[in-house]
Amino acid sequence: MKLSDFSYELPQELIAQHPAEPRDAARLMVYDRRSGAVAHEHFYDLADHIRAGDVLVFNDSKVIPARLRGNRVPTGGKVEILLLTPVGTDTWEVLVKPGKKALPGTVLQFSEDLGGTVLAHTDFGGRVIKFSYKGVFDDIIDRIGEMPLPPYIHEKMNDPNEYQTVYAREKGSAAAPTAGLHFTDKLLAKIREKGAETVFVTLHVGLGTFRPVTEENIEAHKMHSELFSITPAAAAAVNRAKDEGRRVIAVGTTSVRTLESAGAGGRVKAGAGRTDIFIYPGYTFRIVDALVTNFHLPESTLLMLISAMSEREKILRAYEIAVEEKYRFFSFGDAMFIH
Repeated sequence: MKLSDFSYELPQELIAQHPAEPRDAARLMVYDRRSGAVAHEHFYDLADHIRAGDVLVFNDSKVIPARLRGNRVPTGGKVEILLLTPVGTDTWEVLVKPGKKALPGTVLQFSEDLGGTVLAHTDFGGRVIKFSYKGVFDDIIDRIGEMPLPPYIHEKMNDPNEYQTVYAREKGSAAAPTAGLHFTDKLLAKIREKGAETVFVTLHVGLGTFRPVTEENIEAHKMHSELFSITPAAAAAVNRAKDEGRRVIAVGTTSVRTLESAGAGGRVKAGAGRTDIFIYPGYTFRIVDALVTNFHLPESTLLMLISAMSEREKILRAYEIAVEEKYRFFSFGDAMFIH
């Protein structure tokens, strides 16, 4: 399949700059993945579509203030990095701007108590940095780091928690699992009252989720691996649902990728690992039956993933309808329930 097969026209004014207030007041397109039929509701109506016995699977990863600004030593030239994945003791894989000035051996200073040295290039255009610091690394990052908002969000957040889900627990993401941003504690309680289970897995969102596809033949695209973990209790809850013919509803594409990565043979295996799974049309889902998701960027791996849950042409038609109906797009935008 070609990259251009996943393109669509989006007016800039439909890119959401702030989340809905309250969170669950966002609009919700309810999409039948077999017929392509759509209905227009609000996110707080999601509970109306949940059945007793459904298992909703959420990604509880927490966004860290992963953007650090500093200077090169001794020139003083400005540098900006984005923490992606820890790869060793005090060593991280990162993205760097400007990359041309961040050669192996380059020394960086971010604050009085945090510095680093570039060790190597990565296969994906990033760098490996070894950090040196005084104190507790996480505390320093919390103090000097910035929330890594996507480049299409140009306005400042009123509150950093706007870019965290209400159930975020496990620190490690460089971007929010944005489908979950719409949930409130009240809505989660209502879903549980319907007799549904809520289960949490962890996938730390990194380069694999948001790296652009540059290959015109999409099958040549290589996903960057991301860390995930599934507890025995979460795996057991999902497997019971599959055994009993109950729906497994993934909240967000990261939850899909976690479940499908661990779901060989139609059974989810507990444990931790890395996934570079790339889901696009033609893929046969082993675990996930339905999906809560946002509206995704043109030509992105996320749009390819949701196209695999239906048909590419039907999904693109739903996106056309969303544009016509002036839905809000991307991280802070509106949502779809694909069932």
